[in-house]
Amino acid sequence: MKQGISYIYLIIIHIIIAFIMFAMPFLSKIYALVIPLVGFYIVVRNKNRNHEVILVSAYLVGVEVFLRMTGGNLNNEFVKMCVIIFMFLGMLYRNFAVSSLIYGLFLLLLIPGILVATDTVEINFDTDLKKALVFNLSGPLCLGIASFYMYKRKILLTDVQKILMIMGLPIISTVMYLFIFNPSIKDVVTGTQSNFETSGGFGPNQVSTILGLGMFIFFSQMVLFPKSKKMIFINGIIFVFVSYRGLATFSRGGVITGVVMIVCLIFILYYFSNSAGKAKVGIVLGLLFLASLAIWGYTSMQTRGLIEKRYANKDARGREKGDRLGGREAIIGADYKLFLENPITGVGAGMGKELRKDALAQEVASHNEITRMISEHGLFGIFGLLILFVTPFVLYINNRQHLYFLSFFVFWLLTINHAAMRIAAPAFIYSLCLLSVQIKNPQKTESLH
Repeated sequence: MKQGISYIYLIIIHIIIAFIMFAMPFLSKIYALVIPLVGFYIVVRNKNRNHEVILVSAYLVGVEVFLRMTGGNLNNEFVKMCVIIFMFLGMLYRNFAVSSLIYGLFLLLLIPGILVATDTVEINFDTDLKKALVFNLSGPLCLGIASFYMYKRKILLTDVQKILMIMGLPIISTVMYLFIFNPSIKDVVTGTQSNFETSGGFGPNQVSTILGLGMFIFFSQMVLFPKSKKMIFINGIIFVFVSYRGLATFSRGGVITGVVMIVCLIFILYYFSNSAGKAKVGIVLGLLFLASLAIWGYTSMQTRGLIEKRYANKDARGREKGDRLGGREAIIGADYKLFLENPITGVGAGMGKELRKDALAQEVASHNEITRMISEHGLFGIFGLLILFVTPFVLYINNRQHLYFLSFFVFWLLTINHAAMRIAAPAFIYSLCLLSVQIKNPQKTESLH
């Protein structure tokens, strides 16, 4: 009962935070500074006995888009750098598994690309190398360091739920801010392109990404850890609002990713359930289908049918668009061409944006981390990607109680294909795949409680 009440209070607090940041946006920068400072105090006070670094990092990941949206992000890599620092702090208290050095190899494979970029800039371009490297490598660096810490850490399934809950709280602030910023999407939706107005004036792709993650978080809270009918209702309502505002961004990637995560979770629950459990999963699936129809129908009504055209890849007049990925096909093609021209070392970390000028007649940042790694790091990038793809599944062979594994991996994979690693979420969520999750509490399990 106390847990339920405290959860409700936390929700109310984060709704209030949205109103405060809207009314006094200058406080957003203070909020951004207070979070890591308070987090540092909590970790040090408890000596990270219960992996507080994961909880603090989860909150930072959940709040990142909200901070950017409200002007509180000190720079674009702020949250990623904070997560890296907290992971190092955690390792000082808890050390790390020797076998996690596979991610050290992943980080080493990035070095040739840095060296090539240094030579390329000196010879050909007047480019801010430091800025280019930080922009392109902060995501992989965050993933590598977080994976060091998470690798085979023993944790309870209920603790993973707590991590997701803490990550979800600032997403509530994000959704509330969107409603305050733009209460009626009817007035601002005029086409089928990604909409900045319905995304709080910020990048729809990143907003959609974090809202898609929010959809999964509150669905899983509702299904796996209901506690009471009141909590099921509250999480269900939040799920509906997050889904609606996610669709309203008109950025498809994040929403589709959230839906696939939910489908993966339902599949895992069904696969590992007994006959009674399968029946319950069937009921959940039916209710989810009805809720999805209602959310889609309401969004369609509010957008005058434009949302259907968006997901059917049509413009406002109903004409089929020439490309299905918003111009990303051309970037992928350019990346592939760069790789063929430089298959061993690639063109150098951060150099793809400059070199795509020849193919696209303009500087365009890649939205696809896979093709960026291949084009900028060549064969070293391919080896690095193989480590990222294979290692989690090798661990999962003996980690079948990690019910979230497939959903987390899918989030990382789909997100880096449409939004690269602009925000910390894909790096952090990927590292959660590596946790050694146990449903019951054996005597030697390291719990977050």
